[in-house]
Amino acid sequence: MEFDLSAQPEIVQQMAEYALIGWELAKSWVLSPAAWSQFALLIVAYLLAVVAARRLRGVLTRVITPAPDAESSLAKVRRTVLLGLPLLLPLLAYGFTAIGESVVRSLFDSGAVIAFGKRLFMFLAVRTLVGEIITDPLLKLLGRYALLPIAALYTVGLLDPLMVKLNAMTVSLGNISFSVMSLVRGAIAGGILFWLGGWSTRQTSQFIEAQKDMRPSLRQLMAKVIEFAIFAIAFLLLLNIMGINLSALAVIGGAIGVGLGFGLQKIASNFISGVILLIEGQATVGDFVELDGGESGQIVKMTARAAILETFDGRWIVVPNEDFITTRVVNYSDSGSANRYEAPFSVSYDTDINAVPAIIEAAVATHPDVLDVPYPPDCELRGFGGSGIDFAVEFWVNGLDDGPNKYTSDVLFLVWNALKDNGIEIPYPHRVVEFKGTPPEMAK
Repeated sequence: MEFDLSAQPEIVQQMAEYALIGWELAKSWVLSPAAWSQFALLIVAYLLAVVAARRLRGVLTRVITPAPDAESSLAKVRRTVLLGLPLLLPLLAYGFTAIGESVVRSLFDSGAVIAFGKRLFMFLAVRTLVGEIITDPLLKLLGRYALLPIAALYTVGLLDPLMVKLNAMTVSLGNISFSVMSLVRGAIAGGILFWLGGWSTRQTSQFIEAQKDMRPSLRQLMAKVIEFAIFAIAFLLLLNIMGINLSALAVIGGAIGVGLGFGLQKIASNFISGVILLIEGQATVGDFVELDGGESGQIVKMTARAAILETFDGRWIVVPNEDFITTRVVNYSDSGSANRYEAPFSVSYDTDINAVPAIIEAAVATHPDVLDVPYPPDCELRGFGGSGIDFAVEFWVNGLDDGPNKYTSDVLFLVWNALKDNGIEIPYPHRVVEFKGTPPEMAK
């Protein structure tokens, strides 16, 4: 049966041509004894793979499965290997089919059917990989919309003709020219490379953070440098994979340089300031800082452009890195140094003030967070007020007197209880009123 498709679009004519070739191939397979023997070998290879996979899966599961509480690197590798066990069936079928293909070609000098079956088993392996093993969202997206279609085209033998056509189609962008195939290859390779870059960055950061002997700022600096290096290498590899000549990017690099010189000065300044902060370590993640502009909080994150401060009331403040270099910054933490606070109080004029310091210092020293080093609690006489004698007790603690810590409040409770226990009166406000002339008569 013949159809006149001369009036149809070219793509319809090509599809009809491929369909006709497939039909002729199918007829040749159905009528050929060699093809039937190859079909039989495919069925035998698949059944053998089912039996072997079933036995191997149970044995490998028992051997590879680590202890439930094991957290070593080897245990993590073994758990990763266990995730790949669903690939046993299609890969074993592929291997048995490859052995059968060599036998068939030696007997019949033909192996088209069994070669197709081998490609089909490879497609099933790819589908299992994408559907059951890959869990990362980006890799799953690439597998679903790139790897599976490529495997399907390879299975039916259309991958090579499609690659030839895509290589013939070119796209020009200024003085840069590349093929459509380069774009497709770059999109796939770019997704994989940048995923690998993100994964390696996370692993490197975890390793660096575990080195507690290094300063926190140095750990962050090393993590940032390695992150930039990894993604720079990934970008250069991507350009190489796409076939783009690096010398063609000179114009783009010049334009970026001009942009940095004029419009991106602040960004460049903040980036360089961030590097200086990480090198010097004057402010790092975990420090509580107060800037000249009044911003204060704990540094929870330092990026290439700014530092993020978290206040004790839960607000985040984004402070450009340049502000840490060009303005005055008070660092209350500075790698965990102690801070001094004081709690003021008053006693009655009837009190023996010589006994007060010893009583208060002993009471404040019982607080579990009050330090003896660099100085123990110190009670000082501050002055003679209008209603009582003014004292203040100074004490040192590790941390800040805010947020989860209420050191001054705790110390004032201790002062109150110590004064009560020793019969020392805390005065009420007094006022002396002087009358001129005849005083008013008191009511009886």
